[in-house]
Amino acid sequence: MHQETWRTMIPDYTPFAEILDQFETIPTAQTGLLQDRLVDAVRRFTAIPYQPRVLRVIAPDNKVYRDYVIELLAQHDAKLKPEANSVIIAADNVTEMTLFGAIYPPVEDGKISKPQIKHGLLHQANGGYLVLSVTSILSNPSLWPRLKSVLMNGELDWQPATKKTLYPMPPAEKLNVKLVLMGDRYLMAELDGAEPDLSSGFSMYGEFEQDLVLSKESLPKYLSYVKSVCEHAKLPHLADADALRLLLKTGARYAEDKTRVPLCPIWHQGIISEAALESNGNVITAEHISASLSAKEYRESYLPDRAIEDIHHGMVVIDCQGEEIGQVNGLTVVDVPGHPQSYGEPARISCVIHFGDGDISDVERKVDLAGNIHAKGMMIMQAFVSAALDLDQPLPFSASIVFEQSYCEVDGDSASLAELCALVSALSNQPINQQIAVTGAVDQFGRVQAVGGINEKIEGFYKVCAHRGLTGQQGVVLPKTNLVNLCLSDEVVAAIKDEKFHIWPVENVDQALPLLTGVTFRSDDENEETLLSRIAERIDHFHHGDLSNEVSWLTRIKHWFVQH
Repeated sequence: MHQETWRTMIPDYTPFAEILDQFETIPTAQTGLLQDRLVDAVRRFTAIPYQPRVLRVIAPDNKVYRDYVIELLAQHDAKLKPEANSVIIAADNVTEMTLFGAIYPPVEDGKISKPQIKHGLLHQANGGYLVLSVTSILSNPSLWPRLKSVLMNGELDWQPATKKTLYPMPPAEKLNVKLVLMGDRYLMAELDGAEPDLSSGFSMYGEFEQDLVLSKESLPKYLSYVKSVCEHAKLPHLADADALRLLLKTGARYAEDKTRVPLCPIWHQGIISEAALESNGNVITAEHISASLSAKEYRESYLPDRAIEDIHHGMVVIDCQGEEIGQVNGLTVVDVPGHPQSYGEPARISCVIHFGDGDISDVERKVDLAGNIHAKGMMIMQAFVSAALDLDQPLPFSASIVFEQSYCEVDGDSASLAELCALVSALSNQPINQQIAVTGAVDQFGRVQAVGGINEKIEGFYKVCAHRGLTGQQGVVLPKTNLVNLCLSDEVVAAIKDEKFHIWPVENVDQALPLLTGVTFRSDDENEETLLSRIAERIDHFHHGDLSNEVSWLTRIKHWFVQH
């Protein structure tokens, strides 16, 4: 079976060498570069005089992104009104008083008793734009009906600051304000569900795109964007092409795609700021970025190291050598609340077979330690096995599949390929090579589909193997479609380069099972022994009384009960 070379384990930026070498000559980006869809939404929103009155922007809810959108608004409003720019007001948390203002009881001013008018943010933004967080509306829903009325009708009815005293209200005040709401997709969906008009012509939609596909056309723009991030945050620039390559590689791992880089300004500021600490405020080299990344990994390594130590000390049983029937090393990604990063660790998945009615029991699901997606993956896997066996009568064996030594909820379908391999191994009595770990989801036709967290999963298994000694036969079976997501650590890449560790990409179950068991899953040649033929033979022996080992064993049990 084909295995991947070390060159495919990391991004290849060789085609971009000429562009990277020209970094110093690339100008700093203007606000809006690489955000064409958002720029178009802002341009149209500022140009249209009446409707829509609201622009919804999907973006992280913080000052960095808010300032970015404010710059875009100012930039396009200046093109429309070069002589007098519109005012732009932004706020984090608002109350009814701060947003709408109020009328306080009159005070004596000579012989005239006048009410005290306190203007709110809407008055300050009159003739311009008000930028609010969607969280401020959701946390105080009573604000929305009144705010919507002002936006739709163009006037604000005054409310008294206190209801203890009766005093006259001034007439409604005319206001012409456009609202920009910012927040993440889930919070915006909550407001959208409560206010159907937001999906109509009352509002316009914009979104801050979080990643970019690299090409010879887009890379110069990205480098220009990196320069602008450094200037906005007053950070030193990157020194050379080597530093840029490492930044691109780090971004590819963050985006989980070798062909992409993230566009999050906060992510860039974090990476470059810590590298600037290593460079003492001077230009940043690849060595400075590497040192800062190593420091970050060290700070966040306590829990991952403890998990691997538990395996090394035998508290969690994981075999990296030998063969076992019905046991396979699956790969998991662990997310601990409060921990900044996900990390990977292997998990032993086991399957035992006993006589029964063909039921395949998912232990995790039965004890409420598995989510719905995991249950779906199990059902799909069972459907594939049943279809592959093509039985004309019920399977005479029942099975029990479990994540051994797992004490928290398991979810996702990325273990369904591993579970299928454990089931087939148990049914066919064919052992699985414990030097190989496996990850991947399967569909009902046996195709192996992509999973998430692939880099963390591979590195988690590699750490266990490396500690116990690399045999040169260890590695990971993964979906071929996940190759684009690979951006492994230098240590793992070096081991793959030296052929001490391996990566085997597969497209279907028929390719995966021979790697793990050494036996073909199925074949058109009736004379060739396959895993399916072994299972069929075992079933045939059971139904037709040609006693196999397990039937003989059952007979001995029956005789024992008769004699006693």
